[in-house]
Amino acid sequence: MSTFPGSPDASGAGTAADAPNLDFAGTTPYEDYVQADVLTHLQHLRSDDPGEMVFLVTTQVMELWFTVIVHEWETASRALREDRLPVATDALKRSVRELEALNHSWRPLSQLTPAQFNSYRGALGEGSGFQSAMYRRMEFLLGEKSASMLVPHRGAPRVHAELEKALHEPSLYDEVLGFLARRGLPVPAAVLGRDLSQRYEPSAEVEAVWATVYADPDGHAELVRLGEALSDVAELVWRWRNDHLVATRRAMGAKTGTGGSAGVAWLEKRAQKNVFPELWTARSHV
Repeated sequence: MSTFPGSPDASGAGTAADAPNLDFAGTTPYEDYVQADVLTHLQHLRSDDPGEMVFLVTTQVMELWFTVIVHEWETASRALREDRLPVATDALKRSVRELEALNHSWRPLSQLTPAQFNSYRGALGEGSGFQSAMYRRMEFLLGEKSASMLVPHRGAPRVHAELEKALHEPSLYDEVLGFLARRGLPVPAAVLGRDLSQRYEPSAEVEAVWATVYADPDGHAELVRLGEALSDVAELVWRWRNDHLVATRRAMGAKTGTGGSAGVAWLEKRAQKNVFPELWTARSHV
């Protein structure tokens, strides 16, 4: 783990026993690994408003968290496909902590008044969060598939190709249901063989499978732990969407969003959707 020791003494170095090495032929090993100079020079402000910096940096931090979370969910998906449940569960648990950090990213923006947001809103032009390719990959992994969401990325061939690939691949939840089927649970063939490029739709039969799992916590202990890890993920995704809604409502009310979206109305619709829906509805039958 990286450490950040105190400064050397006034002579320019610590004692011989504990002084860190300060003399490198090129950039420091820390810089070579973290690329901090690159990260801290990616902020190209488009207004003179001092509040734009925190908005831009917070948004960039969110993109980094999206990247980590996609990595964890892809790791979990691959592990489930290979029937390595502990690896999948560990990745999901890590992603819960990362989602918590992602959600805390709203705090610097959550107190914006309309006047403060308007002071640099014009710098965004037509830019909007729904255009984020990495966030779209997160949504695809959650089963929120939509071919139309590839359209904004047609001008970026690599990004478009990655999203198109993700559109046709199993979501995290698809891999979970395949794993449950291989454990002998009656996941319907129609669900297992569905068109993966389409949004996942709730199934009464899948709901019954989860109800069976939760009704026998001793016989299905590992699967209950998997279900609870997925529920933690789903809850934090729901909280992310609601925090986004509240921050937007506070900053701009019901005005049209950047990029031409319906703003708050669009976010309200998104916030009503459950992730991994049968994990929630099955609880009524246990």
